[in-house]
Amino acid sequence: MKKHDTIATRLSLILTKFNNGEKLTVDELVKEFGVTKRTIQRDINERLSNIPIQKEKGFYFLERHHLGKVSFDDIHNLATLSGIDKMFPSFGKEFSQHLLDKNVTKAYLIKTHNFEDIVHKLEEFKLIERAILEFTMLELVYADKRRKVEPYKLANVKGIWYVVALQDGVIKTFTFRKITQLKALDEGFTLNLKVLQTIEDDETIWFSNSKTEVLLKVDAFASQFFKRRKVMAYQKILEEYKDGSLLLSTQMTFEDEVLQLVRSMIPHITIVSPVALQEKLEDSLRFYLY
Repeated sequence: MKKHDTIATRLSLILTKFNNGEKLTVDELVKEFGVTKRTIQRDINERLSNIPIQKEKGFYFLERHHLGKVSFDDIHNLATLSGIDKMFPSFGKEFSQHLLDKNVTKAYLIKTHNFEDIVHKLEEFKLIERAILEFTMLELVYADKRRKVEPYKLANVKGIWYVVALQDGVIKTFTFRKITQLKALDEGFTLNLKVLQTIEDDETIWFSNSKTEVLLKVDAFASQFFKRRKVMAYQKILEEYKDGSLLLSTQMTFEDEVLQLVRSMIPHITIVSPVALQEKLEDSLRFYLY
C-alpha cells in the first residue's frame, strides 16, 4: 500500500479506522504506512493519548460506546494543533475529507521537521498536560535549580517540546527534555488570562519585558526565501531595492535568535543594526577561523 507521508495525515487515517470500529495491530499499521513499529507505538501511546484506545491480545480498538464519537471536529482540531490546516490553501470540511481519501494522498509528499523522541518521558509529558488542564502547580529541577512553576502550555517548535510556565510572576520557557525531578504539588493556581493571551499571541515562545529591533540586509539570492514566507518571527519587509535585495526588520529577545539565522545564511545576509550585533558576529567568525 502507498506510504502516507505526513504525521497529521497518518494520525487522521488511524483515527478514522478506530472510529469505524476496526481492530488494528502495530504490524498492520507499520505495513500500511511504511514507518517503524516505534513510530506507530508513539502514535498510539503519545500522539493519540487523549483518545480512549483499548488494547487486547495485540489489537488496538475503541470500545463500542465510543464508536462514531470521533467527529470531523476532532480530526480538524488535530490538524489545527499539528499545523496542517495552514499548509493547504483550504481546510474546510469538504477539503479535509477529500484529503483523507487514500487515492488522493498519493498526490502529496510533505517533508516536515524531524521530531525529537520523547517516548521515554511519556508519563512526565502527561503529568504536565494534566497540570495545565487542572491548574496544578509543578515542582521541577532545571539548570541545576529547583523551581516551583505554574504551567500554561506545552509548545512544540521545530520538532522540540517546551514548557511555557509562570515562575515568580515571570513567563519562562523550559526545554522539556532538560526537566528533571518533576512532580505535581497539592497546590493549585489561578489562571491569569492576560498571561495566557500574551503566550498565545506572541510569535515566539521566548519572552522578555523588552525586545530589540534588528535591521537586516538580505541579498537578491536569499530574498526569495524571505518573500515567500516568514523566516523569522516579527519579520517585516521594509524596503525592496532595484537589485532584488531587501531591508528587513525583526524583534529580538535574545541575540542567538538572530545570530544563528545569520550564520546559516552567510554571505547572503548582513546585520545593519544594532552595529554591535554585527561586530559580535564578525568576532565569533574570526575566533572560529583563526
